[in-house]
Amino acid sequence: MALVIVNWLHSPCPLLLSDDSQSSAGALDSISLCSPGSSVMLRPTVLGLLLACAVSLSSSAVILENGAPILWAQTAAQVTDLPIQNGILTPNPWHFLHRMSLYRLMITATDPFMGSMGTNATDSPMWGMPLQLGWMLTSGRLADPTGATVCGLQTGDPTCISTQSWWACENYFVSVLPFLSAAQQGFMGADVQVQMQVPEGVADYCTTYADCAASYPEAMSKWDAFFQGLKSAVESPLPENEKKDALLGLYWGAQMASTYASAACNSRQSHYSSKEVSFANSWLNSAEYVSAAHFHSNMDKSAMFMTPLPGRILQEDDTAPYIADMSQEENHTLSIFSWMTNINTLLSGTLVRLWRQAMCSVATREKGREMLEQLLLNPSFATNTFMSIVTGMTTSC
Repeated sequence: MALVIVNWLHSPCPLLLSDDSQSSAGALDSISLCSPGSSVMLRPTVLGLLLACAVSLSSSAVILENGAPILWAQTAAQVTDLPIQNGILTPNPWHFLHRMSLYRLMITATDPFMGSMGTNATDSPMWGMPLQLGWMLTSGRLADPTGATVCGLQTGDPTCISTQSWWACENYFVSVLPFLSAAQQGFMGADVQVQMQVPEGVADYCTTYADCAASYPEAMSKWDAFFQGLKSAVESPLPENEKKDALLGLYWGAQMASTYASAACNSRQSHYSSKEVSFANSWLNSAEYVSAAHFHSNMDKSAMFMTPLPGRILQEDDTAPYIADMSQEENHTLSIFSWMTNINTLLSGTLVRLWRQAMCSVATREKGREMLEQLLLNPSFATNTFMSIVTGMTTSC
């Protein structure tokens, strides 16, 4: 399936985020395309129309526009573009542009420490996160699954992120938590304090570094270790390939700690069909493999793996690989995800355990990344071949 690229908006100017909006969904009242005094304003409803138009061009999820994550040009280019109240940075992670801005700011702040990842501007492993968030948005997974509000719907505010969405909740742990850690470690500037906005009546999300560290100490300590490791890597005498592998290990250690912490979101899965829940759990399970292999989730690699993900929420009558309105690639991805989860369950966790055991060195992790690419993207790569290679690789450790 060809990568979907959509021109969302040809704007020569960065986004200037207003801090005077306090709606229940936290949506911005207005977005200036040029300067604070500009009379040209793009309102959230206009963004919604652009989003609806772009999504309608394809049955697949949109993940890129002009070689960047969707709506990237409308996100905050610097920390001071986000709302500030009483000297405290107050992003609203329940508005898509704000949550995507967290990623943009983290990538910008950490790029000077990512030299071992490569020479391209999109070689940071953190690029996988904004692409993932974009896929969740355009596939409808950030919208309110209960139907009680129009949050995230084309008929309401499509840039609204629902607090009831399981996908949005899971993503909170890999967007807000790392951002709070990055700020704590000084990547957002000296002594920057952050307090996340939260809709009225919602109480089960941590909003500050101290709050999240108390509620999810393992996840926050892993993100701290990653950001500290970036600084240490600058002076590290290790060869670049080993330095890269070590940093990817810290990165995926933090990602998995956030994934495990996101079990706090599980009650929200009741809002979805059993097929969507099965896919969601398989999607989580796939992280075990990419993390153990220290997957280099740069822009190109992440786009390759996310393009075949299902472009809509699954319904009860969806049975891969026979979903008529999905592409062969989407059907194949769903089938492989299901197979990996089912085999691991039948073997009482043995497949994941064998895989982790096999990913014991820089060389085997490189081989593992190649195998995952073949398994997920090459329909002719037999699953029994995957099993036999994994079993064989464990003997070399």
